[in-house]
Amino acid sequence: MKKIGKKVIIQAPYIDQSVRYPTGCESVSAVMLLQYLGIDITVDGFIETYLEKRDFEERDGVLFGPDPRKYFCGSPYDEDAFGCYAPVIVNALEKVFLDVDSGKCSTKHETAAYRAVDETGTPLEELLIKYIDHGMPVICWACIDMREPVTGPQWHFFETAAGRTPDGIFTWISNEHCMLLVGYDEENYYFNDPHNGNGLTGYPREITEKRHRAQYMQAVGVIKAI
Repeated sequence: MKKIGKKVIIQAPYIDQSVRYPTGCESVSAVMLLQYLGIDITVDGFIETYLEKRDFEERDGVLFGPDPRKYFCGSPYDEDAFGCYAPVIVNALEKVFLDVDSGKCSTKHETAAYRAVDETGTPLEELLIKYIDHGMPVICWACIDMREPVTGPQWHFFETAAGRTPDGIFTWISNEHCMLLVGYDEENYYFNDPHNGNGLTGYPREITEKRHRAQYMQAVGVIKAI
């Protein structure tokens, strides 16, 4: 971690999602964090082994799909897929950490023991104090290049068909994007932004906070297990 005046930047690995993982921003951001922790894992390994995924189905002209709080909607390898929300990444990270603890997943730090925390609803300013100031990056949801959020497609949850969720019609908020928050200064939040090779990118605080709110203020933190 570097502190230059009032600027803080955590030196986390950077991965570009553009070519191989067009909708895999959540997985790429998670792997950047895992690699920062010294865990030996690739994006493909994370997607194929740990990420819960489910595809869409059309039934009698009606689109049915997964709950993004439970599954990645589609495939991160598919440019027409959607994404997932914080609980899915928490679940995937917890499975990685279990494999690290059991020795199935190697790490540079023999005593590494972590757990994932769903920080949805926590303001970015608080995430800086809780995580960034202690040298821990945070997985955050906002919008691609901080564009305006757009009301996206709708689908029925699969549970609706089983009669368990009568009102299970979901509306996706398009331009959804996930990045790794790695720093800040007085004017900007800094992210390892996996979109389009953006690299380490600073986005103005006010617009970032708006876009974060537009995606339900979702974030995932990692803390050392007690």
